[in-house]
Amino acid sequence: MRQRSLIAITAALAAGALTLTACGSRDSGDKGSDSDNGGSTVVIGVDAPLTGDLSAMGLGIKNSADLAVRNANKQKLVKGVTFKIEALDDQAQPSAGQQNASKFVSEQDVLGVVGPLNSSVAESMQKVFDDAKLVEVSPANTGPALTQGPDWQNKKVRPYKAYFRTATTDAIQGPFAAQYVFNTAKKKKVFVIDDKKTYGSGLAATFTGEFKKLGGKVVGTEHINPDAKDFSAVATKVKNSGAEVVYYGGEYPQAGPLSKQIKAAGAKIPLVGGDGIKDDTFMKLAGSEATGDLATSVGAPVEDLPSAKQFVADYKAAGYKEEYSAYGGYAYDSAWAIIEAVKKVVDANGGKLPSDARAKVTEAMQGVAFDGVTGKVSFDEYGDATNKQLTVYAVKNGAWVPVKSGTYTG
Repeated sequence: MRQRSLIAITAALAAGALTLTACGSRDSGDKGSDSDNGGSTVVIGVDAPLTGDLSAMGLGIKNSADLAVRNANKQKLVKGVTFKIEALDDQAQPSAGQQNASKFVSEQDVLGVVGPLNSSVAESMQKVFDDAKLVEVSPANTGPALTQGPDWQNKKVRPYKAYFRTATTDAIQGPFAAQYVFNTAKKKKVFVIDDKKTYGSGLAATFTGEFKKLGGKVVGTEHINPDAKDFSAVATKVKNSGAEVVYYGGEYPQAGPLSKQIKAAGAKIPLVGGDGIKDDTFMKLAGSEATGDLATSVGAPVEDLPSAKQFVADYKAAGYKEEYSAYGGYAYDSAWAIIEAVKKVVDANGGKLPSDARAKVTEAMQGVAFDGVTGKVSFDEYGDATNKQLTVYAVKNGAWVPVKSGTYTG
């Protein structure tokens, strides 16, 4: 693995107010219809876990993509085109995601898909979309192999040209967390746990590599069953290991109980995880002793970004029942990227959709760039987000509070 430079901490979460072209009127109540803009209807698919343990994040993704469509229609951003969303529930299961991908491909009005949440689900969908030249933009996938191939640490090769993402990757997030834990939190001994899934194991691996390189010691490792609820055995191992901190690669349904049971076993040490644990449900599951637990997440806090003020206001005005959660801003930007790609194609074709619209939209996505909710949105040669900012959050008074934001230059 090549040498990584230290984190360059940003002086502020955002420098100056960005012009937000991707948000319109605060009145988001009108979804639009064929008669609004006239002409064609373009469907943007949304794939996410809309039920089950991860539904808080999934519903935030769906609602935020819906908001982007509402605003695009209200602005009549693409003359002659009305956008609509179709949301399918993948239940965080790869098999369901693959079925959803096939369904989207079979519907000719679908010209792009936002999602999924889980990297393991994305793995099952990528080839289906790529074969159909149907563009997919994930707001949440962080597994490096999705864009840079299975041997990404030695030789980066883009496997699928139809896959893009607005979230930064675990190749950055894991080392970012390791540097914070070792250099800032001054923790030198870590116990590493993962849930054996694509996201969790990948994140744990990149954290471990950087932590060791910095001089830290891994005093124990464990793999847990993501369906388990009783972690007392691993909690005892953590206590007996002498670890000063636990790093967990996985998601909040397991991270919360794991944190609670580790502390109950007598190891009063913080649990650290990635963006997959940064949801308010974590605190409900972890209990009062979660104070001091840490999570890294992509980007800077949406609430603190000048570029996101309109999004936050629009989301509230739209009256969605669920919060936009960790990936709302990224889901909005993912949907808006598809909308911008459709606009490029329509503008280049005399104001109409071409017969090969899917292939053209996928091709156009590579050149999409705009000022979005999360900052500047554009994609590198692998389809990865060019925005590499991350933030460390700590649990304080029952809430996630940002403690350090910065960029990591690999």
